[in-house]
Parts: sequence; C-alpha cells; structure tokens
Amino acid sequence: MRYNLDRGSHSVYSLHYHFVQCIKYRRKVLCDPKLIDFLKTKIHNISETYEVEVLSIECDKDHFHMIFTGKPTLDIPKYINTIKTITSREIRKEFPEVKLLLWEDTFWSRSYFLATTGQVTLDILKKYVESQNASHSES
Repeated sequence: MRYNLDRGSHSVYSLHYHFVQCIKYRRKVLCDPKLIDFLKTKIHNISETYEVEVLSIECDKDHFHMIFTGKPTLDIPKYINTIKTITSREIRKEFPEVKLLLWEDTFWSRSYFLATTGQVTLDILKKYVESQNASHSES
C-alpha cells in the first residue's frame, strides 16, 4: 500500500478532508461568478494562515464543497469557524445585494459536513489491517 505522505518534526501523516458548507436555509446566494471567485480567494487566504492546503473548491448555488489537507495539529473546528466568520462578513461587505437573499443577517448554516477521505478505499485499508494481524499470529 502506497501513500503520498506529509512529514512533521515528529510525525508522518496523510490527512485529507471533504468539507461541505451550506447557506442558511439553502438560499441560492452563490450565483455570481465574481462572488464565487471572492469566496474561493478568501478561503485560500485563510487556509494559508492555518497551513492548510486546499486541493479543490467548487460551488453550487446554495453550498460549496472543499477538499483540503492539514497537519495533525490543525484545530479543525477553529479553522472552519474562521472560514465561516470571515467569508460571511467579507461577502456581505463586498456584495451587499446578497443581504436581500439571506434569512435575517445570517449567511452560513450553523451545521456543516466533514468527512475524512483517503488515498485508498476503506475496504482496502481494512483488508490491509487484517492482513497485518494474520502475519503476526503465525509466530
């Protein structure tokens, strides 16, 4: 099994995440290409501060998907909260017309989706782990 690995001073790791964030009440706010570019730029800037590598961001009208990698020390809730806080504030400031589409003054939904992803499937990883057990039981 081969991984593309990252290294820290005391660790070797491969951490990939799939993050989905929806607009509050699934309002169709992400329609303007300039707004979408602005959102992507802000997320990339925030991510640099957190030493996160954004692999992909794509938007639909009422949500966005992002795939990113981070270090084991990444405080994921803080990172996500920072993305939500800064992008909400900056988008409403730069694109005041979106306020008309929002529910009250809330931009993002409080909840989000986050999943770990891998470079191999869960089934392959499970088989690999089980094969390690079998090789040790023969001793």
